[in-house]
Parts: sequence; structure tokens; C-alpha cells
Amino acid sequence: MKIVIAGAGEVGTHLAKFLANENQDIIVIDRDESKLSKLEAYNMLTYVGNPVSFKSFKNAGAEDCDLFIAVTPYETDNVLACEIAKYYGAKKAVARIDNYDFLRQENREFFNERGIDDLIYPEYLAAEEIVVALKRAWVRNWFELCDGELYVIGVKVRDNAKLVGMPLKKLFSLSNYAHISAIKRNHETIIPRGDDFIRANDIVYIATTEGASQNILDMCGKEDVHVKNVMVMGGSRIAVQLAMMVGEDYNITIIESDFERCEELADMLPDCRIIHGDGRNFEILEEEGIEDMDAFIALTESSETNILGCLAAKEYGVKKTIAEVENIQFISEAEALNIGTIINKKLLASSRIFQILLDSDSTNVKCLALADAEVAELVAKKDSKITRAKVKDLNLSKDLTIAGMLRNGKGSLVQGDTQIEEGDRVVVFCLAGAIHKVEKLFS
Repeated sequence: MKIVIAGAGEVGTHLAKFLANENQDIIVIDRDESKLSKLEAYNMLTYVGNPVSFKSFKNAGAEDCDLFIAVTPYETDNVLACEIAKYYGAKKAVARIDNYDFLRQENREFFNERGIDDLIYPEYLAAEEIVVALKRAWVRNWFELCDGELYVIGVKVRDNAKLVGMPLKKLFSLSNYAHISAIKRNHETIIPRGDDFIRANDIVYIATTEGASQNILDMCGKEDVHVKNVMVMGGSRIAVQLAMMVGEDYNITIIESDFERCEELADMLPDCRIIHGDGRNFEILEEEGIEDMDAFIALTESSETNILGCLAAKEYGVKKTIAEVENIQFISEAEALNIGTIINKKLLASSRIFQILLDSDSTNVKCLALADAEVAELVAKKDSKITRAKVKDLNLSKDLTIAGMLRNGKGSLVQGDTQIEEGDRVVVFCLAGAIHKVEKLFS
């Protein structure tokens, strides 16, 4: 598949590296040669030029691409670049935006008429993830799949968890509601087999069916937390989107160090308490009642500050902490600490792009990107390899596992004797770089 990425900033570079690992034909266009030089070690073509230039587009060999992704820092450039790409025969065009108004249903026709198939607003995606994290405070990750019939839950287990020390094959025999799809241990993600077992402080990713979350909670030795009072450090666009989504459901306090931004926030979010101050100052945290907070969310521009802020909140007894960590290299370290849920806009944007990449009808597929793994939901096509034998006889690669499926509207977990049929919607967990293997199984 020929994929063109306009913009080699953080999001574009991350996407390019991810997609290059999937053996795709990648072209990256950017004005800044120094940004493109960082991609020289990867299997892709780069072109120094203006992403909104007809000349640059032709000289880069970007005509007739299967997917065009515009992720420059400027949404107007992204929209125009998509129009140019469609003019030159791009089958699909996706633009990164920074304005929620563009996502409103009444404005979709404007973009559809210009050939733009999808819009990605990373801050909005991040706010959606935080909403899920507040509702499911005992988990690290909560992915809803197959119309809510299946879930993948990420949980950090402690010594008190019932499944610690239990071989997975025994767990499978005792439970028909849990499939351990992956284990994150010591900065490494493992696709486990029956002889593997869970250790304390592992982050486990569990596939389960609708209504079984209470059983998973008990199995992992967790306590559900009802969140009402929320403190947010940093008045970013994510914070604004979050407050607009759930401001009526929670008592939200936002601490922002920039006074002018505080004034803007006060006008935009009249139902929130806006505090001018440095959220790294413990005295301010104490004055604003951090000890009474159920959740603490760190959304400053600094990953380090957000990590330290969440650690401090834990010291004050806050049960649920959420940190925006944009430095990919920090995610593994942050997961090893007592941080809670980690939000990364690049991974969220990647999830949306993979969803578009894997299936022409993106309503029938999901792909959720973690730091070094993906969870994909795909539809089994007629005569595809995945349908030709029972799962145990498919000789699946060790870097992926089939976790569950939806058949005739009913979700179920997949076992060795399960045979996938045409039309089944199947949940697959795989390590980073293996998604192309998954695609081949289903095509």
C-alpha cells in the first residue's frame, strides 16, 4: 500500500516509523530537511518540500496513493494538502485538525465535498480516553470492542491478586470469562502461552466478555473507585475538551500557571474552578484540597512534570492518577512507576490511522495502539486463512494471539478448538510490527 505522510513532526514521524515496520510503501514530505534526516534509517522515501505545493507533490511521486495523511502543525495546510492529494488521485485523505468545531456533524459535508475522508483531532481523542479512565478508575486501559460485547482491560496486578503465580493454562480451565492476551513485564511486552504465569507488578491485558468486569476486578484484587472530585494540572486543549465533555458530572479544578490562559479558561469553562498557580507547588496543591480529590490529571506540556505530578498526588492519597506522556521513550518507565493511566496523543492518532489503514470500511475495524503492541478488531473475509482451520492448527506467529470474537451479535472468547468463520469480527492482540501478519490472515 502506498501511503504519503505530509508533515514530519512528532505525530508524522511516529506514524511513519510505525507504518514502515508494517512493510508499507511510505513517502514523507516536509519543509524541514533536519526532521526528515531522522527517518533515513527507516525503509521509506523522504522529500524536502512544501506539503501544500503541487510541484512538491508531483516531484515526491505521491500521485495515486492509497492513503494520504496530513499531520503538519497547521490545520489549514492539512486540509489544503488533502484536497491536492485527492486532485492527484489519492484514494483516501486524512487531515489532522486542532478545532473541535470541524468535527461537528453539521460541518462534515464541507469536508466531504473537498474529498477529505477523515479528520483526526488528537486532543479530542485524548479527552475521550480520560473520560473512560475516570469511569473505570481501577484499570490502566479499557478498550471496548465488537459493539461492547468484548473488552480488553489493562490492569497492573499487585501481590494480593488471585492470579499472581497461577499458570495461565490453569486460569483458562477455571475461568471462561478471561483471556490473558499480553503481559507487560520489565519494559517488555509478552504474548503469553499456557505455561506462562503472572507476577506481581505485571501489567496484564485481559480480553473478557460483556458483564464480566466485576469478575476481573475481583481476580486482580482491585477496588473500584467512584470519582467525583477531579484536579487537573495544566489548562491545555485536552483539559478544555475534557471539561466540556464531563463538566456536569464531576467537580473539576484546573490549575494553570499562565494568568492570561486562566482568564480564557474562566470564560470557556464557567462550571470549573480555575486556579492561577504552579501545580508543581505542593503548598498550592494542599490549599486547593488535593487530599479530597478522587482523581488527579496531569496535562502540562512536560512529560516529566506530569509524571512527577502524579507521583506527588499518589503521596497525598489520590486513588486515580492520569498523566499525559508524549515522550514515547518515557512511557515504559512511567508504566513501571505508580502513575496510573498514561495518555499519549501520538499513539491515539496512530490507532485511528491504523483503523483506516486496515479496512476500507473503518466502521468494521478498530486498531488500538499501545507503546509496543496493537489490539486489532477485524472481520474475517471469505476463504481467508483465519477461517481454514481451528485456531490451534493455524500455526499462528508467536507475536500475536486471538483473544475473542463476535458472531451473530454475541461476543465470546477464543480457545484452541474455536474455528473462525466468514463474517466473524475477531479481536487480535499483537506486538508492534506484526500488524501486517494479522492483515494477511484476514484478507
